[in-house]
Amino acid sequence: MNDTPEQDLDAALEASVGHGTVRYLKTLVTAMTLTTIVGLVVLVGVVVMRFSQTSPDQMSAPALPDQITLPDGVTADAITFGPDWYAVVSGNEVLIFDQDTGDLIKRIQVR
Repeated sequence: MNDTPEQDLDAALEASVGHGTVRYLKTLVTAMTLTTIVGLVVLVGVVVMRFSQTSPDQMSAPALPDQITLPDGVTADAITFGPDWYAVVSGNEVLIFDQDTGDLIKRIQVR
């Protein structure tokens, strides 16, 4: 016999479980392989499109003030923005400033 090992295995499977079952399993494996390939292509495409985007729209980025004047002895650890205010975290307190005027609105002590 000049059959390859794959052909011998196919013949043995067909003899034990039937020709239709082997054909079904081959079709199922092929479909799952194609689904995996398509999923991988879509995933790579989404990652490439996401990273190739330029800077975010100006409308979605917060309007940054030119400068922030902090009270004496205060150093900024972090800053966050709201719709019409920005907050500066400094040690154990949060300072809330008005976005338009830059005036200190509120000082909140954090325990």
